Amino acid sequence: MREDTLRFAIRQFEPFERSMQEIWDAFCAQTGCTLKFDPVPMDLHPLYDALIGDSGMKNGDWDVAHLNTDFIAEAHHQGALLNLKPFIEQNPPHDFPSGWTDSMLGFQDFGDAIVGLPFHDGPECLIYRTDLFNDPKEQADFKAKTSKDLAPPKTWDDFVEVARFFQRPEQGLYGTAFAAYPDGHNTVFDLAIQIWTRGGELVNEQGRVVVDSPEALEGLTFYREILRDTTVVHPKCAEMDSVQSGLAFAQGEIAMMVNWFGFAGMGEVAPDSKVKGKLDITDIPAAPGHTSASLNCYWMYVVGAGSPHAQVAYDFIRFATSAENDKRLTLNGGTGCRISSWHDTEINQEVPFYHRLEPLHATARTLPRLADWASLAGAIDELVVETINTDKPIKALLEAAQAKIDAS
Repeated sequence: MREDTLRFAIRQFEPFERSMQEIWDAFCAQTGCTLKFDPVPMDLHPLYDALIGDSGMKNGDWDVAHLNTDFIAEAHHQGALLNLKPFIEQNPPHDFPSGWTDSMLGFQDFGDAIVGLPFHDGPECLIYRTDLFNDPKEQADFKAKTSKDLAPPKTWDDFVEVARFFQRPEQGLYGTAFAAYPDGHNTVFDLAIQIWTRGGELVNEQGRVVVDSPEALEGLTFYREILRDTTVVHPKCAEMDSVQSGLAFAQGEIAMMVNWFGFAGMGEVAPDSKVKGKLDITDIPAAPGHTSASLNCYWMYVVGAGSPHAQVAYDFIRFATSAENDKRLTLNGGTGCRISSWHDTEINQEVPFYHRLEPLHATARTLPRLADWASLAGAIDELVVETINTDKPIKALLEAAQAKIDAS
């Protein structure tokens, strides 16, 4: 089977799955490729296990895969990924590297090796319902209740107040939602943003991951309180990852949320979206006296070091990253990575705020690129989950998590 088949481990998400099939069909039509296509959609943990945990990219189980920045250093350290640099030097993607911002090319570039090409991105931002925020009756009611003007919140305190105002479970509307599903990612991202927007750092000058800080204590205290507040959040936060919370937003269940830009785009292009034309994005709230922060974590196309079809695999991902296919992905509900997509007239007609991706990228921050990041993120995830699910003193939880991180 492997002699005549290209296997592709896809991050499970309908727009991704549909786009990859369409792009493969177009690739075969253009090149005459006769390989069969075996796309296998997987959720985050099964994807990690298949590619890295079970050494699937290294031993030839997979030719192409979607891999995100969290795992790229570990996969490279394992020798799981094909070095694309010689292929790029011989036949680069169109406009490489100038067709992308530096923020989309850094994580996969190890100097002597480039191990991925950009697939899907969109830094975190505040996504909100303009039909609610701009409604004269809602504005008047909010003013009467709070003596303030209704607007997207700038501080975390205002965020809670606005979310509580829109919490209407009897109408199927909830003030906000957090992707609090314990998958080693969403809760980690949330903690990083809480630390950054309170003036703290997740990594010190020596490159050491630090969670036992005043900013982390303040951020986790806020996180525990808001997730337990039934007058503010969606009741299924603990069951939601970022995709599920994005889908809930598209169904009109959430007034505002901090999530990936791509889910704002999805709300505009998904055929069954109930909020098309009714949403916008802005900066994530921050603590008083501090500035907003965003997180850039992106997905890449990678080729397995053990792939028996390395040349075809590279040719395919080179084709997939063309301006045409980056645009195709975007209009299908993903988030294209090329600068040309961000400023494309048709895309901005569909998603009026799409051009704001470039300035969002300019200030978005990244998590550390560490080969043991998966285990460090697991310790942070345990910390956040224990904060949510127990009444243990948060300071003690931070100290225990720090000890575990330091010992790893």
